[in-house]
Amino acid sequence: MSDSQSFLTTIAQEQAWNHEQMLAPVERPRFHVWTYGAPAVVLGCSQRRFEQGARARLAPGVDLLLRPSGGGAVLVGPWMVSCSVVLPLSHPWVQGRLPDSYLGLGRLHVDVLAALGVPSRALPPAEVDAANALTGSTVPWACYGSLAPWEVVDDGGRKLVGLAQRRQRTGVLLVAGTLVTPPDWALLCQAMEHGGDEAAMRRRTVSCAELSAAAPDAERLALALHAALGRALAG
Repeated sequence: MSDSQSFLTTIAQEQAWNHEQMLAPVERPRFHVWTYGAPAVVLGCSQRRFEQGARARLAPGVDLLLRPSGGGAVLVGPWMVSCSVVLPLSHPWVQGRLPDSYLGLGRLHVDVLAALGVPSRALPPAEVDAANALTGSTVPWACYGSLAPWEVVDDGGRKLVGLAQRRQRTGVLLVAGTLVTPPDWALLCQAMEHGGDEAAMRRRTVSCAELSAAAPDAERLALALHAALGRALAG
């Protein structure tokens, strides 16, 4: 479990925590919830060739980090609340097929958001292709540029919560990121030299603030998510 309710972090601190949790066999669930004071970019390990150029195009003070797992580029910042969940290989959430590992965490986010007045749903695998088509062309280089099973969306198929995972012989790391307010997609697209994809990123995503007039701020969502994870993973 998490023994801390200090959520504010940097991408380096978050990635270090994720790395450390997976060094030895995971014997019990552990988690941490994260908020961010400043924007930063996290690239997947397969995007290493873009690292130098993206770093040069970012404004001074905007961090960039290359994570050890794959997937697309992620833009974190004050608009996002994330969580890292580390589970033993035997945990019920990570049994069965790979996409099914997202089901428990996706539904937990739906329940937390509903309690805070934000409507959403976890996207079933059979509806992923239709939802991707509904919001126009995908943006394959960005994590939030396409949809995966059980990610959390609004009724129009726009991504609200992105999910990712890393599996090792020591355990499974699940990661989720919720858009609390609209992100600065221009920052990410310009860093990756894909300025033309900004409109698509805005079209394919949605934030809590856009779905509810009484949407929670990052701190309130982080507290609610921390409490829900504690209850769900206590057994």
